[in-house]
This record gives sequence, C-alpha cells and structure tokens, in this order.
Amino acid sequence: MTGLLVGLAAGAAAVLVMVVAAVAVMGWQMIVINKVIPVAEAPPPRSGGLYGRKLPGPALTMVMIGDSFAAGYGTRRARETPGALLSVAVSRRLGRPVELHSVAIVGAMSADLRHQVDAALRTGPDVAVIYIGGNDVTQLSGPGKAVRHLDDAVKRLREVGCEVIVGTCPDLRAVPPLKPPLRWLAHKWSRRLAAGQAIVVERAGGVTVSLADLINPAFEADAERMFSADRFHPSADGYALTAAVTLPKLLATLSAQSSRVIQGAAAPG
Repeated sequence: MTGLLVGLAAGAAAVLVMVVAAVAVMGWQMIVINKVIPVAEAPPPRSGGLYGRKLPGPALTMVMIGDSFAAGYGTRRARETPGALLSVAVSRRLGRPVELHSVAIVGAMSADLRHQVDAALRTGPDVAVIYIGGNDVTQLSGPGKAVRHLDDAVKRLREVGCEVIVGTCPDLRAVPPLKPPLRWLAHKWSRRLAAGQAIVVERAGGVTVSLADLINPAFEADAERMFSADRFHPSADGYALTAAVTLPKLLATLSAQSSRVIQGAAAPG
C-alpha cells in the first residue's frame, strides 16, 4: 500500500510539474507574441465615403464595426480594405450608391462594441458588417463575456432595422508567430468564441459568416501571401478573400431587405 501511495504521489507530482511547465511556456510565449505583433503605429487607410456616386437612387448606408480586421489594418490603399471592397461590390450588384462609414478601431475587443455601435447608430445605418474576436483571444478574455457584448451590439442594431452581418472569429492557429502550446489554446478559444458568436447573432436576427471555415484553409496553406508583413494582420489578398466570402450573405440579406420594403409599400393601407 505504501508503495502504491508513493507511486500515486510521484505521478501527481509529475503531472503538476508538467502543468506548471506548460503555463510557464505559454506565459513566455505571450511575452514574445506581444513583442512580435506590433502596436499599430499608423491608422489604416480611410475607406469611408460614397461609392458608386453616379448610380441612381438613394445611397445605402453601410458601416464597418469591430477591430483591425474590420478597419483593414495592414493594407496600404483604401480600396484594399474590406469596407471598400464590399461597398464597391454592393453598389455594382445592386445598382445603387453606397455610403460607407467605418467606426472600427485597431486593437478593439468585444467590450468596445458598445461605443462603436453608439457611433454607428448616428449614421442611420441600413446594414452593419462586424468583424470582432481576434483580440479577445490574444488577450485571453473569456469567450462568454465577449459573446455577451456582441449579443448586445447586434440587438441594438436590429432594434433600429439595421441588417447585421457578422464574420465570426477566425481560427487563430493560422497566425504564424503562434507556436504550441499557445497555438493549441488559441485554436480552442477562437473556435469556442466563434461558436458562441454564431448562436447569439442568429438568435438576435443577424447573419453569420464562418471565417474559420471559409478563410482559414487559404491562410494556413499560403501564409506568405495571405498575411501582411507583421505576420498577424491580413494582407491585401487576405482582405480580398475575407470580403469575397462575406459578400454572398451580405447581398442575400440586402436583397431580402429590399423585397420586404417593396412588399410593405405595395400592401394596402
């Protein structure tokens, strides 16, 4: 019996040492990552403005909300940002002007959505595109708390009739500077956050785009092309792909919105 107890104690001690070592490694990796991923030294290109100004009809008001992903940090030209790419595509497909506003902030977390939505509502938005979550993962913020902030943001936008498209958190295991075991933790947390985001957004009447499923394969297969020079933010090609996978649901949502407006106008008073 004594030998068994000694063996169990030794085993428990070994497990404890492994856990402590893993925590220490992840802590060291976090320090390295915070040095490798630079703080934004300059704002992303300003993408706001009127797109398709020569097209007939009233302009559709679209607003970009979220973090550096929504702002297009890492691009060199306004036309390369996801907001500009989506605005151009929507104006051409729907044949009407698009007035784009961006309230996205580099480094933003889900807790910052409240202030961004305040600013977005002042533009009288018809549709909002939200990309958020990456910084919640890298800062080890609890997924549950982040999801609640997103839930509140979507509900507030939907209350004023604004359509909402949310690109759920991509799988951060694709980020080159992340190494095991931090990469495994980032994978688990980003997937868990994305799942929670999808549930609350759709429950609140928004539409989701699974970025982990739609862009991760390309980012993991060709990181050199899809990431910008800092190896954390997307490149122009990375943002082009993000806009491309977002566009179908954005167009479908706006088409459905237009149909409801037309039906409402045609209904007898």
